[in-house]
Amino acid sequence: QVHLVESGGGLVQAGDSRRLSCAASDRTRSSNAVAWFRQAPGKEREFVAGISWSGMNTDYTDAVKGRFTISRDNAQNTVYLQMNSLKPEDTAVYYCAARNRGLMPRADAYEYDFWGQGTQVTVSS
Repeated sequence: QVHLVESGGGLVQAGDSRRLSCAASDRTRSSNAVAWFRQAPGKEREFVAGISWSGMNTDYTDAVKGRFTISRDNAQNTVYLQMNSLKPEDTAVYYCAARNRGLMPRADAYEYDFWGQGTQVTVSS
């Protein structure tokens, strides 16, 4: 079992930046793809960004392209989500997820086997 712990959420103003972190308990999982999802009240969980085991392949949903950047530090077993130019519509609980098998990120939540507890990001206008 892999434990993922997100941190970095909070209340920010529109236009601000925030960095989320996802720390994995299992060093071997640093070889698998990791993604960030988010879920706003009353909405389905959606894919935000994903990164391959090497860090060389990334994917983003259109709504965050050019504003968010996903990265990873495998030596620290940590994946980051740098969020710039935040908008009120970015308000959601952000979840980190890791694939048990699979080196490349996928946009479908069912592809991920391990999930964190989530961290709330609230963007005020």
